Amino acid sequence: MLPRLQKTTRPARRTALRAATALTATAALVALAGCSGTQGATTLDTSAKVTIQVWSGQSDAAEKTIEGLAKEFEKAHPNVTVDISPGASSTDGLLQKLSAGFAGNQYPDMSYAFGSWAGQLESTGRTLDISADVKKPGVNWDEFTPAARGTAQPSGSKIIGFPAVVDNIGLLYNKTLFDKAGVAYPTADWTWEDFRAAAKKLTDPANHVYGYGYSVSGSEETTWQFWPHLWQNGGSILDSSGKAAFNSTAGDDALTFLRSMAVDDKSVYLDQTDEKFGQLFVSNRIAMITSGPWELSDLKTGGTSYGVVQLPGTKGDHQTVSGPDIWALFDHHDKNRAYWATQFAQWLTSAQQDERFNVSLGNLPLRSSEASSDAVAKQTAEYPGYDVFVANSKNVKETRPTSKSYASLSVAIGKAISQVLQGQGEPGPSLDQAAKTADAQAKK
Repeated sequence: MLPRLQKTTRPARRTALRAATALTATAALVALAGCSGTQGATTLDTSAKVTIQVWSGQSDAAEKTIEGLAKEFEKAHPNVTVDISPGASSTDGLLQKLSAGFAGNQYPDMSYAFGSWAGQLESTGRTLDISADVKKPGVNWDEFTPAARGTAQPSGSKIIGFPAVVDNIGLLYNKTLFDKAGVAYPTADWTWEDFRAAAKKLTDPANHVYGYGYSVSGSEETTWQFWPHLWQNGGSILDSSGKAAFNSTAGDDALTFLRSMAVDDKSVYLDQTDEKFGQLFVSNRIAMITSGPWELSDLKTGGTSYGVVQLPGTKGDHQTVSGPDIWALFDHHDKNRAYWATQFAQWLTSAQQDERFNVSLGNLPLRSSEASSDAVAKQTAEYPGYDVFVANSKNVKETRPTSKSYASLSVAIGKAISQVLQGQGEPGPSLDQAAKTADAQAKK
């Protein structure tokens, strides 16, 4: 099995969203505390000796790899020491560690951070603003996806770090079940109606086989699978004022479509756990799932015959969803530390280093310039379909909100989707209630 960066598992993402609220209570305290640390270098001296502290949030092979890269950076810059460590026992634990560190002025120069934390990290007043730095020649900021760039710029004003990991979801299909049912494999130009028709044909109740699997746990797994449907229909998660906007005609149409499959066609396995639908796909019980490259290792281990295409589309729109994470950079009022932390983050996320870090560990490449690299070709040979997810990055166009209220919004709409797909409500009223709940929670 591939050693992967901590964030790529679905449980880690869900935990991150639940934990996002933990920073809210400390954010105001930290803001009031201000930046009371010792003043560092006020004038940049790139030859001065400096130590930067980095919390990687990684373990095992990923931690070993990034520590090796840090040593290379130190060798190229002898005056710089990169004090790198996981920072916490798990990636999830970094949030609490950062919160405590802000309060006690003991925080790193750079830390791995789930994208869902970005807005709250910026609100603490402790982050750097590298907006001017990313415009410099050689940074090639536009090689990152719009979602990755947007996550690093949570309020739309400051850029608080570099993208760390990117992902997306596509359509994985089980060739064994398609062949058995005599259904043609999905193609890149499939519509959602093509998808629905195939799912219905592939469903075999007598043998407990379903055409599609969808999470109804009410978690972020439930929610983020819905966003491509919303976006492809022309909808938005939030309006320009930050209020919930998913209870639109686009949202109603999207949820009505999913309900028609789950309730009318009965072609959807409704997973209460978030975990079973992937396992049932591997064991030839579910014909299609919408998921990401993190599935490929399990599919290889399970000997599953599968294929991957981009998501079905609406009027030629095949948008997908991505949950980028970032390398957040923090301000210690020291010109030298700020400069070298930014330089290290830029170097680590360059194409050359990213191919040796993210791509070698099975994550998607951060930059579009890596798509045709030998590293990507090697991963594709080892894990068929990897290249489809790489190409699918072009369909990542929207940024999932990183505001502190997103966690409660996700819970509200996740509950609505779950109830509707189980026949316990109608799409329009359920989305209206979810939007009302989300807006009320955002005011707290």
